Amino acid sequence: MVLIHCCLLWLLLPLGSRTQKLPTRDEELFQMQIRDKAFFHDSSVIPDGAEISSYIFRDTPKRYFFMVEEDNTPLSVTVTPCDAPLEWKLSLQELPEEASGEGSGDPEPLDQQKQQSINEKGTELFSYKGNDVEYFMSSSSPSGLYQLELVSTEKDTHFKVYATTTPESDQPYPELPYDPRVDVTSLGRTTITLAWKPSPTASLLKQPIQYCVVINKEHNFKSLCGVETKLIADDAFMRAPKPGLDFSPFDFAHFGFHSDNLGKERSFLTKPFPKLGRHVYSRPKTDIQKICIGNKNIFTVSDLKPDTQYYFDVFVVNTNSNMSTAYVGTFARTKEEAKQTVELKDGKVTDVFVKRKGAKFLRFAPISSHQKVSFFIHSCLDAVQIQVRRDRKLLLSQNVEGIRQFQLRGKPKAKYLIRLKGNKKGSSMLKILASTKPTKQAFPSIPEDTRIKTFNKLRTCSSATVAWLGTQERNKFCIYKKEVDENYNEDQKKREQNQCLGPDIRKKSEKVLCKYFHGQNPQKAVTTETIKGLQPGKSYLLDVYVIGHGGHSVKYQSKIVKTRKVC
Repeated sequence: MVLIHCCLLWLLLPLGSRTQKLPTRDEELFQMQIRDKAFFHDSSVIPDGAEISSYIFRDTPKRYFFMVEEDNTPLSVTVTPCDAPLEWKLSLQELPEEASGEGSGDPEPLDQQKQQSINEKGTELFSYKGNDVEYFMSSSSPSGLYQLELVSTEKDTHFKVYATTTPESDQPYPELPYDPRVDVTSLGRTTITLAWKPSPTASLLKQPIQYCVVINKEHNFKSLCGVETKLIADDAFMRAPKPGLDFSPFDFAHFGFHSDNLGKERSFLTKPFPKLGRHVYSRPKTDIQKICIGNKNIFTVSDLKPDTQYYFDVFVVNTNSNMSTAYVGTFARTKEEAKQTVELKDGKVTDVFVKRKGAKFLRFAPISSHQKVSFFIHSCLDAVQIQVRRDRKLLLSQNVEGIRQFQLRGKPKAKYLIRLKGNKKGSSMLKILASTKPTKQAFPSIPEDTRIKTFNKLRTCSSATVAWLGTQERNKFCIYKKEVDENYNEDQKKREQNQCLGPDIRKKSEKVLCKYFHGQNPQKAVTTETIKGLQPGKSYLLDVYVIGHGGHSVKYQSKIVKTRKVC
């Protein structure tokens, strides 16, 4: 054996016979750490041909040792950072002449040599800083005590180390093909298909492998242990007890461990958990998916969100050793939702519904040549934004509330694209008409103030007098009433403020009267009407509709009036 026998003996000592410390400096990370049983392994000796997992505190160096007894020995050391960059260096402390013979099995000389290596700088063989999986390899290494020193300057983190003196025969990490990229072969709104070249490990070395695909929205991963560390951290965070609940810090069964397996490990926990603050639970859960698919080298990811960027990584895993190698990851954005374009017909009113913060696309392609084109828009609820493009050139961009008319210069064979965007308050409804022919206004003209006014002194037990403003254009006005209960509130009234809902949806019994009205002076164009036949002490919802020449109507703001109980 190349590594000294005492290293193996020391590793086989019972776990409880060595002094250990749990890394409890960061209680949030502790939830993640206790899920990993390898976490309790605190050996500073690296075994030959076995990957070890460990944990390191920020700005706290960690050292590992192994011994090579014979000169001209092949040597390979691989360090895998999991979720943070590492600084690591490999150095050689030559052995005293009397220590280079057969191992005695007594661990004392190795402990002395470890201390000597710490005290003396030794010969630096290799150093690296970053978050890539990096390795040192030598076909002919001298005998001596080797020291691997690691430091994390960013945060507390996990990492893996693998060392071997038989790299040619071990080949523990699966090999990558000559082109290790992951390609996107198909792109849809909710699906993306990935493909990659197969690993030679299965075809040439006849070793069992499987591929694992990782999907997330943040970044690519350089190692599978980085993915698993993130998944474990999120799982522990979600399953951690909330403040105020009766939970013992020693109740590891809460996290899926049986107490029989942790008798000695938890014996050195002498301090209870500090009280976890609320800020711990505000950390959002990272959306990561890990899917292992066997030995297929093509995979379709489904159930994605449209118009969203995703990062994709593929890892080839040796199923015997569970060791993995990362392909070169990729990223892609799913396609947008299909634009449902509504065709507008010349001179015809079209009803449009726009979702909250959503968008709707309309297309107007006049059949004949035209000098001008008019767009009539009636926003029934909240304001909407309208953009009009002619042959991709922006002609108009406005916020529209109520009724608006826009007239644009025409062009032969022009095509118009109208984009309607809803606001943040809620969904929007509107009516829109596009026309190339000179015509009367499609929607009736209305004053800026569409309130209905009531008069307290003219209110009786059986009647109420109301007034509203008109315009210079002669229009038809219809009044409707509806009895409501005393609990009728402003929220209910707001739901009935859709100005596009015409009198055709009202009951005939609710109709009071219709009349024509206009005024030469817009500021004095006021009309009044007395509504009779009401019941004493009852509340009524009053509505006024103005109906245009084309039959399209606009509703004024609703008004609630209550008759007197005693007259």
